[in-house]
Amino acid sequence: MVKVREDHPTRYDGSVDLDAWLQRLADAHGINNIARLREACEMSRTAEEQARLQADTVWPTGPGCYRTGLEMIEILSELKVDPDCLVAAALYRTVRERKLALKVVEESFGATVASLIKSVQGMAAISTLLNPARTQVLNQSQDQLEKVRKMLVSIIDDVRVALIKLAERTCAIRALRDADKEKRRRVAREVFEIYAPLAHRLGIGYIKWELEDLSFRYLKPQDYKKIARLLDEKRLDRQQYIDSVVEQLQEALKEADIDCEVYGRAKHIYSIWRKMKRKGLDFRELYDIRAFRIITHQVRDCYAALGVVHSLFNHIPQEFDDYIATPKENGYRSLHTAVFGPNGKTLEVQIRTENMHEEAELGVCAHWKYKGTDVNTKSDSYEEKLAWLRQVMEWHEELGDLSGIAEEWRTDIEPDRIYVFTRNGHVVDLSVGATPVDFAFRIHSEVGLKCRGAKVGGRIVPLNHTLKTGDQVEILTASNAHPSRDWLNPDLGYVTTNRARAKITSWLKKQDRDSNLLDGRSQLDAELKRLALTSVDLQPLLQNTPFESLEDMYAAIGAGDYRVAQITTLAQRELSPEEEKDFEIRTRPRQEKTSDSGITIDGVGNLLTQMAGCCQPVPGDPIIGYITTGRGVSIHRQDCNNALILQNQEPERLIEVNWGHSPEYGYPVEAQILAYDRSGLLRDITVILANEKVNVLEVSTRTSKEENIATMRLLLEVNSLQQLGVVLAKLDKLPNVIEAVRYRKEARSK
Repeated sequence: MVKVREDHPTRYDGSVDLDAWLQRLADAHGINNIARLREACEMSRTAEEQARLQADTVWPTGPGCYRTGLEMIEILSELKVDPDCLVAAALYRTVRERKLALKVVEESFGATVASLIKSVQGMAAISTLLNPARTQVLNQSQDQLEKVRKMLVSIIDDVRVALIKLAERTCAIRALRDADKEKRRRVAREVFEIYAPLAHRLGIGYIKWELEDLSFRYLKPQDYKKIARLLDEKRLDRQQYIDSVVEQLQEALKEADIDCEVYGRAKHIYSIWRKMKRKGLDFRELYDIRAFRIITHQVRDCYAALGVVHSLFNHIPQEFDDYIATPKENGYRSLHTAVFGPNGKTLEVQIRTENMHEEAELGVCAHWKYKGTDVNTKSDSYEEKLAWLRQVMEWHEELGDLSGIAEEWRTDIEPDRIYVFTRNGHVVDLSVGATPVDFAFRIHSEVGLKCRGAKVGGRIVPLNHTLKTGDQVEILTASNAHPSRDWLNPDLGYVTTNRARAKITSWLKKQDRDSNLLDGRSQLDAELKRLALTSVDLQPLLQNTPFESLEDMYAAIGAGDYRVAQITTLAQRELSPEEEKDFEIRTRPRQEKTSDSGITIDGVGNLLTQMAGCCQPVPGDPIIGYITTGRGVSIHRQDCNNALILQNQEPERLIEVNWGHSPEYGYPVEAQILAYDRSGLLRDITVILANEKVNVLEVSTRTSKEENIATMRLLLEVNSLQQLGVVLAKLDKLPNVIEAVRYRKEARSK
């Protein structure tokens, strides 16, 4: 239901009795330094009164900046925020409406309060995303893009910014009672699509329910009124019923020696409507119209209380959720069950500890961890909630495309950004798979162009090292350094972002054409040799490219405008009939064999399989195979006791198995590696093949002691020419490797 706020204590003239109000707040929430908060409230009131006196027009009705500030303080005090956050809330609306200068706030209350207010003001940019009339202007405005970016970054750095904005939007939607219909729908839509999901993701049920119910009231007034009427029918009878169930539960739990508190309530209107729509149920079919909460001290008491509830009332099948063992993705933990209560009425019972309840109501505010503050906490939910906030930063930075940001606030998404630190501790976001080169160009173009090395966590790493969230990256530069053309080779993995690739390409274009031509020719010749495509005439290929001459093509490859892989793909199609026939014979698709039971036997083939009766594995379980005598392979769960015993007694009869999947096609291709022999060479080669998921069918090695050169022949199973190119390019970069090439018939005849 919609929360009804308490009236402010007033004086005889109707003004707010600020001292009485502050004292009530301090007693209820243990607020310290009331004098500083009083000063902020007085400043807001004075600024509003001065603005009212100077106004030439009729002053608008409704709560002003001062009253709104008090209301925001009440909301935030429930969340146990710090004094600076409360002071910022008191002054925010006054500053936003330009009745008070931000500079005055900073002089009176410090830089922290002023920074919070400024960051909350920046969050107003998100509202424009939902206004179709502003879309064209927004897409053309880099200033708007920068505002949205700064808003999102500010939330990451200090969650208090988001909390102040949530409090302000709560006050705004509460004040819509007397507003016109259009304003009601506009504000309600913004709250419903952005700020209610934000409160949910931060785990603040205290605010989330009110925002959802109030916005639902204005967006779907008929549905809201219908459910409200159903809830209001016999309200007194329902309350008496809830009171009697609470008393019954308290007595049963006391007899079981479980120290706890029991509460009863009616479910929120929007959540009722949503469940009716989602499950296609009638109001009378809902199990949780009457909801009860049991708050215990310890986790074991939660499960003990659950037993008491199920012994007292009949449990409704399929209506139990254990969010303690498996928390929701926003950190919510609780036991949920539905039972038939007295008179056959359905009841929902939620059971949780005091800490879980505090987290459910206050969310991240239950575990404050501001920047520069180390608060010991047993829960990682704060960081998990902030991790989601970081995810909404996915948009096309170079193009300024904001069309998807609003959607990211509305839906749950998988992480697709990583967050790394500069040497000075600043956060930089990159796409998954980014490298130090991508990081360098993200910092500044000049840093990327002068990059010659990188450190991650203080240790030197290759420039194609894959970064991950939490890495601290330092770029090593030199005045005479410049981008390598290898950076644009996708097979080598130096660059993954369009921004870095565009900057490198732009730099290469400015270089001398002759140099580009020579480099491009060298790159293409090396790749054709590596793939054993040297017999192909390149001139006829030009008709399938945008170039008029081979020189233009070489120059484009050298400048990074055209990829070598595009030429090798065309060259593969130009093989002579004899070569093509040879290639087809030696690259006949090999399909993995899968048994009738749907089990793939790795490295064995199509054998009889059966499910072990002791553990009865089902698809998705980690499994292992045991070769029986005369009965094929017995499939066990990996954690099966019998399988563990067999692992100790007969390990040689255990084989790796996995659940059947769609057939895959592999093409056997021969490769040859020439290298100066060294210790660990074969290990390094197999590591690359394993990382690229390339199967090795055959391998032979011969080493010349006189020349100390090792010749390796491998029969590899690849799925495309492109994959072969990637593998050979990476093998070619290994220390001591002279060349790694595809081995063809013509090579053997020489």
